[in-house]
Amino acid sequence: MRLRSGVFASSCLLVEVLGVALFLRGFFPVPVRSLPRREAGGELPAEPAPTGPGMVSNWTKIPPPLFKKVVIVLIDALRDDFVFGSKGEQFMPYTKQVIDRGPSYSFIAEVKPPTVTMPRIKALMTGSIPGFIDVIVNLNSPALLDDNLIWQAKTAGKRIIFYGDDTWVKLFPKHFVEYDGTTSFFVSDFTEVDDNVTRHLDRVLKREDWDLLILHYLGLDHIGHVTGPNSPLVGTKLREMDNILKKIHISLLSKEEASLPNLLVVCGDHGMSETGSHGGSSAGEVHTPLLFISSTFEKRSGPLTQPELVQQTDLASTLAVGLGLPISRNSVGNLILPVVGGRTMREQLRFVHLNGFQLSRLLQENTPAYEKDPGYEHFKIAEKSHANWIKLYLEGNNSEILLNLGKKVLKQYLEALKTLSSSLSKQVAQYDMYSMMVGIVIVMEVLLLLLLSIPKALSSRAEFEVPLSPPLFSLLFYLVCLMLCAVHVIVCTSAESLCYFCSMSWFTAVGVMMLISALMCGILSAIAKVFDNSRLPVKNPVLSSSSWSEIDVLILAGTVGHVLSLGASSFVEEEHQTWYFLINTLCLVLGQELCRNNFLLKEYDPQHSTTVKQNFEEDSEYKNIDIPAVDDSKLGKATISAEFSRGSDKWISLASPWIILICCRLLRSLNQTGVQWAHQPDFGHWLTRGITEARFVYVFVLGIVFSGTKDLLKSQVISSDSGMKSTGLWEVYSGLVLLAALLFRPHNLPVLVFCLLIQTMMTKYIWRPLKFDAAQITVMHYWFGQAFFYFQGNSNGIASVDVSAGFVGLESYVEIPAIFLTAFAAYAGPLLWAIHLLCYLSSEVSRNSAAVGHGCFCYALVRSLPVAVYIVLVTGLRYHLFIWSVFSPKLLYEGVHVFITATICLFFTAMDHNHSHKVQD
Repeated sequence: MRLRSGVFASSCLLVEVLGVALFLRGFFPVPVRSLPRREAGGELPAEPAPTGPGMVSNWTKIPPPLFKKVVIVLIDALRDDFVFGSKGEQFMPYTKQVIDRGPSYSFIAEVKPPTVTMPRIKALMTGSIPGFIDVIVNLNSPALLDDNLIWQAKTAGKRIIFYGDDTWVKLFPKHFVEYDGTTSFFVSDFTEVDDNVTRHLDRVLKREDWDLLILHYLGLDHIGHVTGPNSPLVGTKLREMDNILKKIHISLLSKEEASLPNLLVVCGDHGMSETGSHGGSSAGEVHTPLLFISSTFEKRSGPLTQPELVQQTDLASTLAVGLGLPISRNSVGNLILPVVGGRTMREQLRFVHLNGFQLSRLLQENTPAYEKDPGYEHFKIAEKSHANWIKLYLEGNNSEILLNLGKKVLKQYLEALKTLSSSLSKQVAQYDMYSMMVGIVIVMEVLLLLLLSIPKALSSRAEFEVPLSPPLFSLLFYLVCLMLCAVHVIVCTSAESLCYFCSMSWFTAVGVMMLISALMCGILSAIAKVFDNSRLPVKNPVLSSSSWSEIDVLILAGTVGHVLSLGASSFVEEEHQTWYFLINTLCLVLGQELCRNNFLLKEYDPQHSTTVKQNFEEDSEYKNIDIPAVDDSKLGKATISAEFSRGSDKWISLASPWIILICCRLLRSLNQTGVQWAHQPDFGHWLTRGITEARFVYVFVLGIVFSGTKDLLKSQVISSDSGMKSTGLWEVYSGLVLLAALLFRPHNLPVLVFCLLIQTMMTKYIWRPLKFDAAQITVMHYWFGQAFFYFQGNSNGIASVDVSAGFVGLESYVEIPAIFLTAFAAYAGPLLWAIHLLCYLSSEVSRNSAAVGHGCFCYALVRSLPVAVYIVLVTGLRYHLFIWSVFSPKLLYEGVHVFITATICLFFTAMDHNHSHKVQD
């Protein structure tokens, strides 16, 4: 079967999308899950049954609450040293006094990456560790459906009031009797965002109609993003927070009842890096203070030396016990024992038993061999010891033996809780290696197939024969299928943990095995043809002795160098510097080429150039190939028209690379991205855009795109008018430019202007006079597209995704339009350069009709190479310190980019209409 280059490249990319998706599913582990929350109200365990006839415990219900009112003050980006360090002593004197001398317990809560707000709120309220993929799946923070503290409190009839970050309102809709959400989008707001929370305090603290008050302050986080952790504004904000905590604490003390005290909890959702950002795994980002303040606690006798380290997930279990609620089913946290240390021994044992029972049940539902888990074994031993203690207690034994046995049982429970929590937490970081390896095999096979197909795919006809059922490999195909199926059975029957690929139906799994076998046979067939062709005599000695131009060397070295740089975390964080360097170097080389061809033409022999051209025309394989004369790139450039060289365009052409360099330098200053220089100031947001105006723009965009699509359909279906097709493509491109202008933040509009300017100059003054072939032009488009991705202010961190673009022109969250608009805004640079490539290759009438196919194939190849290498690197670095903070976000970007590239190549293939007709003729 004969396939065009574009069709072949698109098919390969679709298969690659399957491989990347399977790899991502295996790489990003699914958090441990228990039953849905609607089933979470099941039976609670009684105290362990004591041995002996007639001895039954009468405690079968949830213990009563330990506190009447609970106030949670969550200060966004509150680092541990902001409270326990020198800043705390200087700017938070009241809080520091309570920590050192007051009735409080202080801890440092360790946070698991990703250290961004929404997953951390989930961890605080559910006790579970959200998977990294939650950052993408829950980009708009839809309602949290897992069992959680807020839902349990509402179900128990407790009245909850919330003020602060509106992420809570989205996660817990209809859970609060009163709320006022503040948006976190406007990071330049340091004051009003917190004043909108504090203004409710005086009124609420006087009331008695609430049980749980949650306050989420965002000002400190905003200051960190804009000015960093060492800014003088941090001290001012900490002093403000100290006064608020003082007001709340005094109010709670004044309204306390003797029977049931109140509780004040102070915590942070995450910390802050040295640059003021968060999302990674540095010490400043993962360590936050956790304070419990209540009159029921013993006062400290001296200053706090070093707070104990606990897990952030421990808060959910501790608050559930304090409020007399069931512990969330998905919680992996441990009860913080000092908070309940003032209760009787029987109550303390009851609390830790409930926690251990919940963890052991969660382990049973997520681990097939749970009985062999050390934590489960320790829990069962502690449960037996607990039963013996209850027997002595019910017999009325009040001796020191009972107290000592109780302390021993308590210690056994705490060890069991720690081991159970560790086992469950490890499952979140447990990779599905089988699914990952299957994905890697598919992606690497696609890459090899593309590399081996380069000679035929870039030939003048841009098509080649694909043997679907060669007799030589038919037996091998079935043998490989049988071998892979056998491996699949062995892996799936012996795997101790859940595997996504094993959970697929046999029909789907066998289909994937057949696909892998077919790709392998195709690779072997291509290799055999390469060896066969190497034995044939060379038809064209000029072609075989061709040398590489400077552009070719730069393209190869730059592509390989970029791929190799992805193995270093620093290069991934600062990848924009790599692309800036490559396009700057490209502009310098283009400037050299233009100078050579405008001033050194006389050094070449035009007659020799003509002879070379005639040699190519005599060879049918390379007749009308879309490349310049290939004996030497300099000879190809010798055919530049004299009119161009003598005209004023000559000087504009010579100045073009330098103008482009100036534009790129200005764009670098527009948006600071990456990590090292992200804290440096860039242009502010000067303009706003209303919903009505945005909708008018949407109408214009749809109109332009519709007009272009109409012309495209006419050129494809009614007639083969290349002019009409070119007009339609440019109209579609214009519509996408207008849509990008609508979605870009106002200060980013110069990026779009410079994009159009550079494209125009490259087209008119560089590509046309230098007559580069389609492959070279495709790589240049790809490089500039990648550079403009970072010129927009994007980075390889999730935090740089401009979610607000998904709401332009929308009054509320609508999933499909929001996802499309957000993705388009993020990848506008690569998309616009890719569509411009298609428009340019289609409109150049002097080019071979195979140019679009060549462009499609090269675009697929340059995108597949970094993806294939990167997933192999990430697999090897899966236990790297920065795997979640640096490499994983980049992996998500690569996955989305592959999907977008596959869509682009399908569009290329659909537009490669003229070539298909010529081939058929």
